[in-house]
Amino acid sequence: MIATVSLYSNKKGELNKFLSNFYDTNLDIHEHLKWEKQYANPIELAELIGTFIDNSDSYSLIMWICLDKNVFICVTEDNADDIIKYLYERFPY
Repeated sequence: MIATVSLYSNKKGELNKFLSNFYDTNLDIHEHLKWEKQYANPIELAELIGTFIDNSDSYSLIMWICLDKNVFICVTEDNADDIIKYLYERFPY
């Protein structure tokens, strides 16, 4: 199972600031308005989702995840905790 996370922004440099802070390095993607990454282990999304929600006031970003083919979920403050719980229930390894 491959899980995909997509981040979008209307503001140049936002993705670079958020992801550079998350990965503790400079990714040098200043001009990009979309970033996508696939994870072989969907549990790895939990940390990124948590960081995204904890910093949602500091960045102008939108996050979508895909756990099943052609099923996309927009991550919001209202559903983030439930999504993280679901990840650990569905993929308990």
